[in-house]
Amino acid sequence: MEVTSIQDGIIIDHVPAGTALKVLDYLSINPASTKLALIMNTDSHRYGTKDIIKIEDPDTAIDLDVLGLVARSATVDVIHGGRIVDKMTPTLPERVVNVITCVNPRCVTTTEPGIDQVFYLDRTDGEAYRCRYCDEEAEF
Repeated sequence: MEVTSIQDGIIIDHVPAGTALKVLDYLSINPASTKLALIMNTDSHRYGTKDIIKIEDPDTAIDLDVLGLVARSATVDVIHGGRIVDKMTPTLPERVVNVITCVNPRCVTTTEPGIDQVFYLDRTDGEAYRCRYCDEEAEF
């Protein structure tokens, strides 16, 4: 299989194997309307296997907080003119808004429309995220 290089866009590398579609969903990137290449379960010296997402669109913005939430090991390469001009590494965000949905049916975010879904990182319980309003642990 041959996947050529891109001239302008973004490469998300070191995505955990088998999770590229989930990453695209969390980043709100529609594969039906975006020029992209998915390379899934390819060899990786560091992780054994990995996924790679190549997006040929210089205007695509990647939310590093969301990426850090779903694919902490990933790296983002920004490509212009066929060359890497910037390399970014996501970190685990302390707070995420409207990315995760609270599963507690009694939570105010479930019963009241228009309230932001806010979760904070709880390092005392490993690295779990908890709802700001009801303290329910996030499932994602």
